[in-house]
Amino acid sequence: MFVVLVYDTAVERNPAALRTCRQYLHWVQRSVFEGELSTAQHRSLITSLRQQLDLAYDSVRIYRIGSPHLVEVETLGAELGHPDSVL
Repeated sequence: MFVVLVYDTAVERNPAALRTCRQYLHWVQRSVFEGELSTAQHRSLITSLRQQLDLAYDSVRIYRIGSPHLVEVETLGAELGHPDSVL
């Protein structure tokens, strides 16, 4: 499945969320990631984030899309991410 993940976390948890998301997805903006995940990878990513974040304060939104070909992306301004940055 193709996903777009956006997170908003307390500043002290940003580095952990960034590292975790970069293990699975392409970083495209400061707290925005996208890419293909298998069901197992999706589950593993969710489990990792749940362990790192304070879910009473932090927020993660994951948009699941059937195919990356169904997504139109328009960027205004600087391109911040690198499409090949999955670690």
